Amino acid sequence: MTSLPPETSPTPAAILALARSTLEIEATAVSQLVARIDADFLRAVETLLACHGRVVVSGMGKSGHIGGKIAATLASTGTPSFFMHPAEASHGDLGMITGQDVVIALSNSGESAEIAAIVPLIKRRGAKLISITGNPASTLACASDIHLDASVEQEACPHNLAPTASTTAALALGDALAVATLFARGFSAEDFARTHPGGALGRRLLVHVHDLMHRDDDLPVVHESASLKEALLEMTRKGLGMTAIVDSDAKLVGIFTDGDLRRLLDQDVDVRSAMIAEVMHRNPRTVAAADLAVEAVRLMQEFKINGLLAVDEHAHLAGALNMHDLLRAGVV
Repeated sequence: MTSLPPETSPTPAAILALARSTLEIEATAVSQLVARIDADFLRAVETLLACHGRVVVSGMGKSGHIGGKIAATLASTGTPSFFMHPAEASHGDLGMITGQDVVIALSNSGESAEIAAIVPLIKRRGAKLISITGNPASTLACASDIHLDASVEQEACPHNLAPTASTTAALALGDALAVATLFARGFSAEDFARTHPGGALGRRLLVHVHDLMHRDDDLPVVHESASLKEALLEMTRKGLGMTAIVDSDAKLVGIFTDGDLRRLLDQDVDVRSAMIAEVMHRNPRTVAAADLAVEAVRLMQEFKINGLLAVDEHAHLAGALNMHDLLRAGVV
């Protein structure tokens, strides 16, 4: 690629100035939307809440890219939604739309030929039409049941041509619509996690201690009448670096860990003849089996320990887990 002659190349200062100007223009475009959050916006939220079908988002070109993101945001926040390409709609994809649906159409000019071609068919099917345009007097705006004004004073492009501020404004308005709708719907963080089970938030809000803990034959446990030697053998077999100690009713009475063993070796204790009840740590930190796994993480970090015993609602030993279990599950 041929570079510009040095005398016509923009200076670093000019490049930085244009970048800062871009951000200022786009920030202004978004801030001017605040005054337009009015009764029409509220009607749009109410229409989405009342939708018994799907929200179908459509747009051409750059508006289409913005529409795809808006559809994804709606879908992940409790409003079933998908993106439909307007050109494909005219070749069969219009069959995706039913009379129970709501269509959100994006076009900065409001005169996109591909959108205009399918508007009559959308209306004929009985679907509600919400438009987001930069021209309230446009064909699309006038044909819509609800119009949201995303007009901007200028694009950030120095030629005032490339969609920049206008796409940012449409995206921000779409986000405002999605967030207002999730709020009105009562969509919670737990609901969000259920639509993002593979993400970090999903793991933090959906994974419980009982999902990760070692139990039954994998649970290191000895009776309080056991010897220290028996407890050490149990720790070796189960490989968790600890063992629980229980009474005859299976209630937790203590814990013994690798750390306890190291400290014991510094004391005048005969490890071959000692009983576990003499050296165990009584009243250990525990977590409820029904608690979220992040609660186990919090306790381990707060008390600087690497393992926890889990108990049921009756204080009976239910399981055990360590930091490695939490790391493998992606909770940490």
